[in-house]
Amino acid sequence: MRHVANGYRGLELMVGLNADRLIFILAIAGTLLAASYIGAP
Repeated sequence: MRHVANGYRGLELMVGLNADRLIFILAIAGTLLAASYIGAP
């Protein structure tokens, strides 16, 4: 059980460290979608 808890803690750390990258990618994708919607005739 301790091994599972340590693995979960490590996974939580990885998600916490990469959350800003995920938000950045989603923001770029949203901006591109909005620009294509506005620029479409």
